[in-house]
Amino acid sequence: MRIIAGKHRGRKLAPFEGYSIRPTPDRVKESLFQILQPRLAGARVLDLFAGTGALGLEALSRGASEAVFNDIDEVSLALLKKNLAALGESATVYSLPFEDCLARAEGRFDVIFCDPPYKEAYCERVLTAVAAKKLLNAGGLVVYESEREEVAPAGWRISDRRGYGRTKVFFFSEDGE
Repeated sequence: MRIIAGKHRGRKLAPFEGYSIRPTPDRVKESLFQILQPRLAGARVLDLFAGTGALGLEALSRGASEAVFNDIDEVSLALLKKNLAALGESATVYSLPFEDCLARAEGRFDVIFCDPPYKEAYCERVLTAVAAKKLLNAGGLVVYESEREEVAPAGWRISDRRGYGRTKVFFFSEDGE
């Protein structure tokens, strides 16, 4: 795993072993960030199911001004903190169930990355909590990675959808935005 572009381009992220961490493949990450690049300058991002932090770190490398990370796995959090230190980045890092992180989050975000375990169906719960707490700036996106077809719940629309083999990426925006 590596940072693809921006100020940390080419920097390798801390390696991991085992199957408890499922990073977004570089080809998916590269395509995702080509789509998001115009939104990243000065953006505030939340990497909700952060794992090693690859998505939030890529956003910081490409110009996001702030990233907030959350994960409940101790191994993932240790790797995330190691990656932050290696890149010389500072960030807020939570170790909370995603519902608690969303409830505790302060301010609004331009992009919220959601790459939960594929076996779980969190999409509607995440979007409902984001809307209830008003966590997105006008024009903000929730980028949700899944292997299943997701449906936009009331108050949301899928503004874009991309498929990469078994991986599907949904760009959710609030209705009226």
